Amino acid sequence: MKKFTIAAFAVAAVAMLSCGNAAPKANLKSDVDTLSYAIGMAQTQGLKDYLVTRLDVDTAYLDEFIKGLNEGANAGDDKKKAAYYAGIQIGQQISNQMMKGINHELFGEDSTKTISLKNFMAGFISGTTGKGGLMSIDSAQMVAQKMMQSIKAKTMEKAYGPNKAAGEKFLAANAKKEGVKTLPGGVQYKVIKVGTGKIPADTSMVKVNYEGRTIDGKVFDSSYKRNMPADFRCNQVIKGWTTALTHMPAGSVWEVYIPQDQAYGERQQGEDIKPFSALVFKIELLEVK
Repeated sequence: MKKFTIAAFAVAAVAMLSCGNAAPKANLKSDVDTLSYAIGMAQTQGLKDYLVTRLDVDTAYLDEFIKGLNEGANAGDDKKKAAYYAGIQIGQQISNQMMKGINHELFGEDSTKTISLKNFMAGFISGTTGKGGLMSIDSAQMVAQKMMQSIKAKTMEKAYGPNKAAGEKFLAANAKKEGVKTLPGGVQYKVIKVGTGKIPADTSMVKVNYEGRTIDGKVFDSSYKRNMPADFRCNQVIKGWTTALTHMPAGSVWEVYIPQDQAYGERQQGEDIKPFSALVFKIELLEVK
């Protein structure tokens, strides 16, 4: 027998239910009756966990779930009721998933901050109906993306501001050291070995060995340890790498000091690279292809 999915539960398992919040009394007079009951019972495997973990249903209110279940199953192809139930379902997703996800992305663990549900719904409904919109959907997407990036950056900077300050202090002191030079954009470097080969363009393929570490000296990546040089295009890496590589003759070995905004900015990379971290790399440009 074909196994139905949980998503098909409302169609496959409750087609015979009546209105109200009680289960209809089974009457297994025929093979079809027995089969129908067995299918209904079988499809409930894992349903309660699904309701709790995916739909955030409180099991204290299962009677209300059964009431809604009966109403939905008995609505048939009533288009008006189908639209209403779809609104309930999407509204619950907005409450339990969208709002929580957006707030976490914007404000992290700060539960005291939230976007406005009232204005969210005003925009959502205008976009759905195509009526009364204060901006087009395309412009709304651009505004949302720009403002979310700004708010998220401020939230991350508040949480990881000490990393940014530490990097700025490190680079300011490092710039005064003997042999350290500064490239456009703030990337610093010190020549360990002078190369005389070709200087790559940003679109050039290169082969490099490297070691990356945080400003406190912790190594987070090394092609030397893997005994495996890396091949990539110069513009496929962080901006600070691109800047350094496009000034390095092949055969060079440089120690490169990259400001956080030329590295990963507000993004965290793995366990070792925290947001707003300045980074230090030993880069050996082996070949320009």
